[in-house]
Parts: sequence; structure tokens; C-alpha cells
Amino acid sequence: MTVPTDLTPAELTVLGLLVEKPRHGYELDEVISARGMREWTEIGFSSIYYLLTRLRDRGLIAEIDTSRAARGKARRVYGPTAEGRRACARAAETAVAELRPVFPPLLVGLANQPVIAPERLRAALARRAEALSERIAAIGAARDTQPEMPDFVRAIFDHSLGQLAAEQQWLAAYRAESTEPGDRSPTRKADGHDAL
Repeated sequence: MTVPTDLTPAELTVLGLLVEKPRHGYELDEVISARGMREWTEIGFSSIYYLLTRLRDRGLIAEIDTSRAARGKARRVYGPTAEGRRACARAAETAVAELRPVFPPLLVGLANQPVIAPERLRAALARRAEALSERIAAIGAARDTQPEMPDFVRAIFDHSLGQLAAEQQWLAAYRAESTEPGDRSPTRKADGHDAL
């Protein structure tokens, strides 16, 4: 039987957590939350069980234990199969090595900037700056609550913080440039009408 090895980012994230240590669904959710993984993965609590089923059906994980929770409800603990470990290693190596395009909505908004009235654009940029500051503070606080984290987990936090800091720096420069006299940002539509 040939097991497909193409994994979505969400599948790879869950599989990697199970390679790290066998876990049940609730424990996966706790680790995903504690490590701030929802900042860069699209894994909601309800999707964890869907992902576990997909990984199990593909032969990448298997149920290794059923534990009893405090309220008596059984929890299935999953761990990787040998093929799951190999698939995880291959997919993780590819994810580290390959530069893949990202499609941030910010760039779509900037591409359509001519239709935004200048005062509304300034307000939108100010809201983004505030949101960036809040996100940086939240991720920094989450990182700081886990002083004994493994180096690879610290690297994830540091990468996220580095990207946010770079955007914060770019945004500060862009905002300063767009509020200077002789602002080069377009404030009129291509047809000559005032922007909305």
C-alpha cells in the first residue's frame, strides 16, 4: 500500500505534535493554544478531530491508548505509525527548505488603495499599526510564559515576532511617507474622480 505523503499545513502540524509525543485531541488543542500555533495555522478545536481521522485513515497515525478523563469519558490517544514518522520528516524538511508564496490580504488592499479616501486610508493604517502592536505583545507574553520551551518552539515564536516587527517597521515608514507634504500615494481614481 502506498501512502500519499502530501500533507496540508494543518495535517503536518498535528502529525508533528503526535511524533513529538502521543496525545489525545484535547491535549493537542492545549498545546496548539499554548504555543501560539493558531497565529500561523488554521486549526480550530473542532478541526482537530477531523484531522486526526484523516491522518488515521491515511495510515499515518494509530490509536495507541484510551485514557479516562476526570469525568469518566474515554479519550483516544494517538501516536504516529512508522510511515507517519517518515511522512512527517519528509514534509517538514520540504516546508523548511521551500520558499512558497503567501497571499496576504494587505497586499490586495494596497493594490486597491486608489479607491480609498486619504483620511480613511490613514485611519486603516493606524488600526493596522495598533493591531500589530497588540499581536506582538500577545505573542511575546505567550512566549515568556514558557521559559523551558524547546529551542524549536522558541524559534517559531521568534520567527513570528520577527515577521511582525518587520511589518511594523515597514508600516511606520509607509505611514510617515504617506502623511508628508507632497504625498505620493494616489488619492484620485484613474478616471479622475475623487476617491471614496
